[in-house]
Amino acid sequence: MSQHAYPQEQIDAVYRAIYERRDVRHFVAGEIEEKTLKRLLAAAHQAPSVGFMQPWRFIRITSHDTRQAIHALVEKERVATAEAMGERSDEFMRLKVEGILECSEVLVVALADRREEHVFGRRTMPEMDLSSVSCAIQNIWLAARAEGLGMGWVSLFEPSELATLLKMPEGSQPVAVLCLGHVDAFYDKPMLSIENWAHRRDLDELVMENQWQELADHQDQPD
Repeated sequence: MSQHAYPQEQIDAVYRAIYERRDVRHFVAGEIEEKTLKRLLAAAHQAPSVGFMQPWRFIRITSHDTRQAIHALVEKERVATAEAMGERSDEFMRLKVEGILECSEVLVVALADRREEHVFGRRTMPEMDLSSVSCAIQNIWLAARAEGLGMGWVSLFEPSELATLLKMPEGSQPVAVLCLGHVDAFYDKPMLSIENWAHRRDLDELVMENQWQELADHQDQPD
């Protein structure tokens, strides 16, 4: 073991948060303390970012009317997504895909404007700004799990409509609506696996060596 490793119980705690993290849709009543919310946001702000550009912006939704308006945008996209699902449309509509009205806190995570000014690490891969924001969201997710709070990432919305609703500047872009709150229990496995929508693939199918290899046909593995 490396001399820089954490004590074993701390290592175990890190892996526990990773393996028990869930995309939560079901919440129970209860407020999140301000100091806890600040810890979660501070964890997000510690995420890595290409060129140290820190492209994340967080909009805390405290207005009931704004929360309702976001929910309406999500519901509109949920119906449009179902229409695009073909034979799985009815199955999709039975899924619970968000908890915007039930959760304690709603955060909109966005890409900042004027990102074109940041060239370092983005000249050939401009999407690295989105990768950086995704790392920030993952930090919140893991920290929330460690705090005993559930979090759901909602991506069912038209970005331009949400940006208009939130009066975001030109060049910025909403990436996620995060639902944070208390839960009765965490799912034993991902909800979409519980609902038989999809299952986690075997890791061995996804790891290659030296060059790309075509993967054999697979059956989804029970999670």
